[in-house]
Amino acid sequence: MQKGNIGVTTENIFPVIKKFLYSDHEIFLREMVSNAVDATQKMKTLAEKGEFKDDLGDLTVHISFDADKGTITISDHGIGMTEEEIDKYINQIAFSGVNDFLEKYKDNANNIIGHFGLGFYSSFMVSKKVEIITKSYKEGSKAVKWSCDGSPAYEIDDADREERGSDIVLYIDEDCKEFLDKSKLEGLLQKYCKFLPVPIAFGKKQEWSSDEKKMVDTAEDNIINNVEPLWTKTPSTLKDEDYKSFYRTLYPMQDEPLFWIHLNVDYPFHLTGILYFPRIKNSLELQKNRIQLYCNQVFVTDQVEGIVPEFLTLLHGVIDSPDIPLNVSRSYLQSDREVKKISTYITKKVSDRLKAIFNEDRKAYEEKWDDLKLFINYGILTEENFYDRAKDFALFKDTEGKYFTFDEYRKLIEVSQKDKDGNLIYLYATDKDEQYSYIRAAQDKGYSVLLFDGQLDVPCIQTLEQKFEKSRFTRVDADTIDHLIQKEDAPKSELAEAERDNLSAVFTSQLPKLDKTEFIVEVNALGEEQRPVVITQNEWMRRMKEMSRYQSGMNFYGQMPDSFNLVLNSDHRLVKQVLSDAQAALSEQLKPVESEIKGQQARLAALNQQTEKKKPEEITQEEKDDKAATQKAIDEQKEKKQQLISDYAKGNDLVHQLIDLALLQNGMLKGAALDAFLKRSISLIK
Repeated sequence: MQKGNIGVTTENIFPVIKKFLYSDHEIFLREMVSNAVDATQKMKTLAEKGEFKDDLGDLTVHISFDADKGTITISDHGIGMTEEEIDKYINQIAFSGVNDFLEKYKDNANNIIGHFGLGFYSSFMVSKKVEIITKSYKEGSKAVKWSCDGSPAYEIDDADREERGSDIVLYIDEDCKEFLDKSKLEGLLQKYCKFLPVPIAFGKKQEWSSDEKKMVDTAEDNIINNVEPLWTKTPSTLKDEDYKSFYRTLYPMQDEPLFWIHLNVDYPFHLTGILYFPRIKNSLELQKNRIQLYCNQVFVTDQVEGIVPEFLTLLHGVIDSPDIPLNVSRSYLQSDREVKKISTYITKKVSDRLKAIFNEDRKAYEEKWDDLKLFINYGILTEENFYDRAKDFALFKDTEGKYFTFDEYRKLIEVSQKDKDGNLIYLYATDKDEQYSYIRAAQDKGYSVLLFDGQLDVPCIQTLEQKFEKSRFTRVDADTIDHLIQKEDAPKSELAEAERDNLSAVFTSQLPKLDKTEFIVEVNALGEEQRPVVITQNEWMRRMKEMSRYQSGMNFYGQMPDSFNLVLNSDHRLVKQVLSDAQAALSEQLKPVESEIKGQQARLAALNQQTEKKKPEEITQEEKDDKAATQKAIDEQKEKKQQLISDYAKGNDLVHQLIDLALLQNGMLKGAALDAFLKRSISLIK
């Protein structure tokens, strides 16, 4: 028997391994199975080279557990180890046998997983003791047993083993007993090992026994992996159904993908994989982190944010590269130079594929656009250079269902939709039904209206305004139609200032009190044919509020109330009638009040004139009191005027009907107010 200490640089290596080697203890199973696969792949390589001439036999790696004994065993029929090799590769931490082997057989070595020699020691993250029972393939080799209890001390002794290969026996710690559960182990094997290139058996296949009335084991091994996953095959040998079937294997509950990209590159790095474009539409958060990263068919991680560009996290599929370090630390991956190269390559391949599909079959591409556009918009928003690639295949869709490239649409509207300052105005709607009358009004003017009904359509506007020269996007209900694209200075209302104020006061007094909503009443000359009352919302403020939902740091805008403009068309006969009726009903009552207001305002102006050249300390208390009393008198008279107007307007059905029609058009008339509107409408019909 040989005894000794493992060659480590510190006595505390095992606590370090237990806590910090990997970010998740479950990785031990991946590492143990990967080592077994390595040993098997080495055996196959030796046979191919002619250095091993006997029968390879069954190369299946077997995983078993014994809950009573508290052990998990990983068994392979691979290359095995001699006592000298154990001393070199196991007892000297971080001196990887894989590296030596790869150097010797670099031209035709089968997929070798391990890279850095620490994988075996991940077993001590969950084990209080580990045994290796192994026999080398080399002629005349004897079986040996290595054991270690988690301290640097180890033992090597003779063992009973007839066949080449290794058994790794893990004696599981008390605080890791959850790994001795069949369903737990099966789940981890499915997660990390389902595409390994060597058959992995876990237990036996089961079938229903009519005698025992339950599922029973058969003699056949339960192979949990597919040794030749689709991405390892040549694309020319595959059919569409193969790709769809593989997608269903990866994502059983997902809808059929739109299309896919089969990656296969040898230079400047090695990379294979299949990326799918899912039908993502508006399920942005649900669809993230569906790309699985593999290293030689070993699962690494699906937490790909920060590893690939943000917008690529919306894709589904598999990326496999030996240049991706077999390490689950995301910070390590994010800083790795090769990973960044891979990320850039994938972005280019995705862009090239989209452009090719657009060029080859534009009609089919347009049919997929509603599913694609969230992905495209996300790329434009989050990846600085993606717009330059995407501008050739990104589309606008108008409210008539027609599709345009950015350049095509600019040419369509550049004559009719320029304002008096030469700005090109892109009109858009977010809901065809809710904004129907606004869309129709724009179309009656000969304008085109885009449909921005996707989750990221509106957030993309600011980026597009920066990219498009002298252009501005405006929602079709952001202003009255003549003001949306102002061709000339707006016509001024013929009403006197007092008339405008009184008209505005009549409507302001009857506006409803809606939660987190405020109205500003304006009087404009819109033309006799335009609607009498229009509700609009400032484009900039609405855009800020919408963007606050997606961008941190903009919560201030999200907290602000919705602000709407209620625009009274002073040219319309119904608005003129409201003003005429109000003047007739209120003229005599308002005369003395308005006269008093004018008198007090004149007095206040005189008082201000007397004190405007004085320093603050030179103004007497009497003068201050006089000014305050005069201002109070003005405020009281204004309140009186407002009350007179409000009392009158309260009983004016036409005012209420016009307000409610405008609210109804914007989906803001509900509940009791809607019921009152319906009853009033019926009574007005009589």
